[in-house]
Amino acid sequence: VFGKDITLLLILNNLSSDHKTVKVDMSASTILYTRRAVAEILKATTSVDLGSKQGKHIRLKIPYSYYGKYLTTDKRIQVTALCEVMKMHGLKLLVEKTIILEDTNIIIKIPRRVVVNKAVTLEISYANPLPEPVNHCVLLVTLMNQQVKIHLQRLAPKERSKIYFEFTPRRIGPLQLQVDFSCDKFSHVKGFVTIAVSPA
Repeated sequence: VFGKDITLLLILNNLSSDHKTVKVDMSASTILYTRRAVAEILKATTSVDLGSKQGKHIRLKIPYSYYGKYLTTDKRIQVTALCEVMKMHGLKLLVEKTIILEDTNIIIKIPRRVVVNKAVTLEISYANPLPEPVNHCVLLVTLMNQQVKIHLQRLAPKERSKIYFEFTPRRIGPLQLQVDFSCDKFSHVKGFVTIAVSPA
């Protein structure tokens, strides 16, 4: 989840009866959705001895403090591990994983029944998932082809807050409400909901 430390596990298994030493070069970079690298955030090398038919785990931790300021709005991190079996004429294996960090910031609560031409109040809650405060918070609410920009107070680390948003639906059927939350540390955290508008 965005804002938290990431822990990954690389599992190495020696399927042969011979003892093997494996050198592992690990790296992690923030990337765009096109897979283009933005910034390298971690580099580590380790060596593992594997006995006959033995398996071992290598744990890799990427703290938020490493990736936070380099993450793009795509919220993607590419992790690679180049495993080289020593004394095996350069036998190498490349393992890659793309991590897409999830947002759990926006929660939209709507009443059980929404009726046409009758005012309705929604509860929109938003959060700062980071271990540091955020400023210049803005909520952009899009509904019925109109946008409302709401300037919010700063949020303390891990703080959740909420606002109440009132509108009157003018037609029967599904309405799409979209919420976009931005601040000085991250941007475009989205939440959306479809509201079923009933006849009066």
